[in-house]
Amino acid sequence: MSLELYWNKSLEENASLYFEKAKKAKKKLIGLALAVAETKKKLQKVEFEAEETKKAKENKSQKVQAPKEWYEKLRWFISSEGLLVIGGRDATTNEIVIKKYTDKDDTVFHTEAPGSPFVVIKGKPGEATLQEAAAFCAANSRAWERRLGTAEVYAIKGEQVSKTAQPGEYLAKGAFMIYGKRQYFHPELKIAVGVTKEGKLMAAPPTAAQKHCAAYLLIKPGDLKKSDLAKRVKHELEKRSGQAIELDTIMAALPPGEGQIVKER
Repeated sequence: MSLELYWNKSLEENASLYFEKAKKAKKKLIGLALAVAETKKKLQKVEFEAEETKKAKENKSQKVQAPKEWYEKLRWFISSEGLLVIGGRDATTNEIVIKKYTDKDDTVFHTEAPGSPFVVIKGKPGEATLQEAAAFCAANSRAWERRLGTAEVYAIKGEQVSKTAQPGEYLAKGAFMIYGKRQYFHPELKIAVGVTKEGKLMAAPPTAAQKHCAAYLLIKPGDLKKSDLAKRVKHELEKRSGQAIELDTIMAALPPGEGQIVKER
C-alpha cells in the first residue's frame, strides 16, 4: 500500500490530512451501512405485506362452500351414524320435504305442538340417529322461540303422513294428517353449529357435530338477537376453522329466535 505525500506540507500535516480523509471515508461507510439496513427493512416490510395479501386471498377463496347438494336448500345434517337428515324451513319447504323427498319407510319427526319442521331421516336409523333427529326437530321449532328447556317430539313412518283431510276439514300449506302409532321423544333444546371436514357449515345435534366438525359452537335459547348471535358465531368459527363464512349462511342455519353460545370447540 502506498500513500501520496504532499512535499509542501510537513509530516504532521500529511498525517492529519489522511486522518481526516479516513474519518470521512468511515462516515460514508457508516452511512452506506445504514442505507443498506434501511433498504433491507423496507424490503422485509414489502415481503411481509405481500405474504399477508396472499394469505388474505387464500382465506377469501376458502369460504364455506355454497349450496351444491339438493338438500342444502333445506335444513339438514349428517347424523353420527352417517345418515342424511332433512327438514323444512317453512310451510312451503315442509310440503316439498314430505311430498318429494319422503319414502314410505322413512322415519318422520314433528313436535306435538304446532310450529315445527317436518324432519325426515333418509335410510334406516339406529337409536343415535333417532335421538339426533328428534333433537334437531325440537331445536328448529317454536319451542326455541319460547325458550323452553325441552320439547315433545314424535316419530312416525312416511306412510303414516297424508295430505288428505278429514271430511269437512282443510289442511293448510305445510300441514298433514298423521295416522297410527307414534314414538315419543323429549329432547333438550340445543344445537351445534360448525364447519365440517368438507368445509360445509352444518347445524346439528352435538353428537353429530362432534363426529363431523373440526370446530363447532354449542348454542341454546338465550338473550342474543339472532342477527347478533350469527355475527358472534361467524367471528368464532372463522377464528377456529380459518375459513370465511357468509353471514347469510349462518342465519339460515340457526334456529328461529334468540340464543346464546354456551360451549366452544
